[in-house]
Amino acid sequence: MKILLKIGFIVFFAGLLQAQPNCNVYLWEGDTAKYQACKLLTENQHKYYQFSKEFHDLVDCAITLCPQFAYAYREKAAPYVKSGNFIEWKKYIDLAVKYDSLGYLSVRASLRYKFFADYSGAIHDIELLENISKSDIGYTSNGTYHLMIVKALCYKQLGKIKEGINTIEALLNKEGYSVGTYDYLHLGVMYYQTGNFRQGINVLNKQRIQYDCAEVFYYLALCYKEMGNTEEYLMAKQSCQNLLRENRKMFDQYHFMIDQIFQQDFNNL
Repeated sequence: MKILLKIGFIVFFAGLLQAQPNCNVYLWEGDTAKYQACKLLTENQHKYYQFSKEFHDLVDCAITLCPQFAYAYREKAAPYVKSGNFIEWKKYIDLAVKYDSLGYLSVRASLRYKFFADYSGAIHDIELLENISKSDIGYTSNGTYHLMIVKALCYKQLGKIKEGINTIEALLNKEGYSVGTYDYLHLGVMYYQTGNFRQGINVLNKQRIQYDCAEVFYYLALCYKEMGNTEEYLMAKQSCQNLLRENRKMFDQYHFMIDQIFQQDFNNL
């Protein structure tokens, strides 16, 4: 229950970060152009389908009213990322970042990593955010990962697994950090991939406490297999199969996750 509550809070918090802006803030700051653009867009965007010409005409009107309104560029970019048009998405999200770096670097980094495998670009954005942020850089837009976990996964995908391990370890040791749903899983897999099977087992057992899923036992089985521990290997394999049957595994509704397994992976154990 504690895990579910924490996940719900993170998703809710991340949702707040990406919510519509409070237009009155711009009015209080004396920026009437941005206030008018904000009111126009936020009060009317729900009327139109994101892929429709009417929606884009509305966003363009807001941008005409205030060419520095970052939220409008973010909204202009959204349909393109959903359709897989990286070039157009990048053009508009870059403008959102230009006019509100603190607000949208995390969005650009998350989507570069998640949908376009632009791991170097994601690391670059996260490091930019680290340099300008005076507080914790926060989570991905859907709340699944802290951005430092994303940075670690990007290192891993670039073949820099030791840098990935160091990044996750540093985050886990940071005072006040709440361990994420899959943090230990990814760390355990990285230890396995570097041949440190005992440490991989230790970390994966922590993941079992944090959030149990088929992937935990799959990678435990691989570690035990490499160590020649047949009894533990067979037990982990059976647990993996049981959880796969219950459909208790990593899941994201928009993409396949790093370290996620499928039935064929189990069949190849």
